[in-house]
Amino acid sequence: MIAFTGSRIDRADNVRADPDALAGLMNWRARLLALDGMMPGMDDTGGLAWTTLADAPEDAELVFLGFDDGRACFAAVPPQGDAGPRLANPAVWQAMAALSPDDLAIYGGARSLVDWHARHRYCPNCGGNTKLAKGGWQRNCESCGAPHFPRTDPVTIMLVEHDGKLLLGRGLGWPEGRYSTLAGFVEPGESIEEAVAREVLEETGVRVSNVTYVASQPWPFPSQLMLGCHGYGDNEDITLDTTELADAGWYSREDVGAALEGNGPFIAPPPQAIANHLLRWWMER
Repeated sequence: MIAFTGSRIDRADNVRADPDALAGLMNWRARLLALDGMMPGMDDTGGLAWTTLADAPEDAELVFLGFDDGRACFAAVPPQGDAGPRLANPAVWQAMAALSPDDLAIYGGARSLVDWHARHRYCPNCGGNTKLAKGGWQRNCESCGAPHFPRTDPVTIMLVEHDGKLLLGRGLGWPEGRYSTLAGFVEPGESIEEAVAREVLEETGVRVSNVTYVASQPWPFPSQLMLGCHGYGDNEDITLDTTELADAGWYSREDVGAALEGNGPFIAPPPQAIANHLLRWWMER
């Protein structure tokens, strides 16, 4: 299973649009996800910690996550969001490694949602105050009435293959030796396939064709949808864009396999990243 997928929460969209039903769920049986800022609270077993709505700050906005085993689940919007890179906070990686897959999926969805609310308290249309609506799956401007919806940014992340080798890169500021698949945001007006080809060409000068979809992953830092793809490069000549990458190179199947085992010529992406899944998918082909 890919990290951050497989949540056991029933999102119950039909309840979100019913204010009376939502109000009726905010009782002693409801569960509140414990968050320390944007970090997950952990219980004695290493799982997500849950409390009651009585533990929420009096003026907190509450987001309805859905139902878990018939009980309504909520999360409180923190005073501030966190759009910083995940690599800047080692505690995030520790939590990701500790949580079970279903708990990690719940945390990821909640983190993306409350972070969006914390950073979108003002209307981008007129600058007025916005107010939580539809159980937290919408914000409405109190001045101009414009509705706003939680943002998810699509990002392509791609295996580029040529003559049995993979094109991998090391991002600026990454730990020495860490290499991964190339990635980049999908821009307005382009398809996934076009985004793959453009990003690879821009960053390495390699032209890509025959792009196919492999798998996806929600990535809550702050809220991307990683679109895993595979394509074929036309040659191995690299023209590096040093404003995007520190290095890039071609690696054989033996190199990739050894790296995934922890003794290769580069440090593989961590198992929580879809890049790791893509490398393993390629090795199994």
